[in-house]
Amino acid sequence: MIRDPQGFEIFLGKLRDFVRNRLVPREAEVARLDEVPADVVAEMAAGGLFGYSIPEAYGGAGMTTEELVLAAIELSQCSVAFRARIGTNTGIGSEALVIEGSDAQKQRYLPDMASGRLTGCFALTEPEAGSDAAALKTTAVRSGDSYVLNGSKCFITNAPIAGLFTVMARTDPANPGAAGVSAFLVERDTPGLSTGTPYAKMGQAGSPVSEVHFDNCRVPSANLIGGEEGRGFKIAMKVLNKQRIHLAALCIGPAIRMLDDIVQHTANRTQFGQPVGAFQLVQAMIADCQTEIHAARALVLETARKRDEGIDVTMEASICKYFASEMCGRVADRCVQMLGGYGFIADNSIERFYRDVRLFRLYEGTSQIHQINIARRTFGQAGYDIKS
Repeated sequence: MIRDPQGFEIFLGKLRDFVRNRLVPREAEVARLDEVPADVVAEMAAGGLFGYSIPEAYGGAGMTTEELVLAAIELSQCSVAFRARIGTNTGIGSEALVIEGSDAQKQRYLPDMASGRLTGCFALTEPEAGSDAAALKTTAVRSGDSYVLNGSKCFITNAPIAGLFTVMARTDPANPGAAGVSAFLVERDTPGLSTGTPYAKMGQAGSPVSEVHFDNCRVPSANLIGGEEGRGFKIAMKVLNKQRIHLAALCIGPAIRMLDDIVQHTANRTQFGQPVGAFQLVQAMIADCQTEIHAARALVLETARKRDEGIDVTMEASICKYFASEMCGRVADRCVQMLGGYGFIADNSIERFYRDVRLFRLYEGTSQIHQINIARRTFGQAGYDIKS
């Protein structure tokens, strides 16, 4: 749902100009420094980018799902690090608070998240609980008017710079499954919370990722999201359902950018006396890229509209994430192939995207996990209870 089509189109045009004129020229700098420069962060904050999905009552734009994915497609047509810098605030790092937080929790944290003064992150994954997230071992034991957290998380985006952690921890040790998990808000300066050294990664330079450790970390009971134990995993799944649609949109932007860049290259690069783009095998790869981008965009927009209408899109969210992330990987591979030897040389946009987008098929559910989810729900819709 787009609330003000004319006004939103103007907004998208301004965002498009900001990406092209302000962010794209800084891509090489981000890759070299392995961080988004402070002046760029300040400019993004001034433009309201941190608050896209945060309700207007707390200083955000209150975007609908459809508006959010359209903005994400535009914003992601530049280095992945720029989007990742704001991404936990516009998505996974704030969503639990937005959908399940108390009024007091929202008033305390959301205005600072919307302004960019506070960066959030989402701490679910653990060394022994990745795809099997319900097997998490981090514990939260009630102690008076607090909970004491112990355990470790891994692969947490923006953890090194986050000021607020949405943490999933087990409050019921007698229940080893999803029902024993609760969700907490933990502030950076809470004694007992620490983050590890940022990982050296294959791609996505400028997007810091690290472990998070809790050592007798005492958290006020008022920071239990939803005010009730045992609801954490359900909250996490609600968050991920929306975020998977959002992430699918974030796969479309890089694919559009890579296609734009490779069209320029193949139209101007000459071999055998003619542009490389004149060769039919190259044209076939261009056509495949364009077709898959259009298909992913249509799928994501349809799912976003359904979610805005209140329809359960659990399966569609998995389909979006699975198809769009795989599509982006295929586009990246074709574009490297069309670049030839230049595609293997560092410091060009397509080589960087090739490494950056590989993560899309891994986080927030691997492609294989989504295949399983989609298949099970398909059987379920037909009345069968088929499980591996």
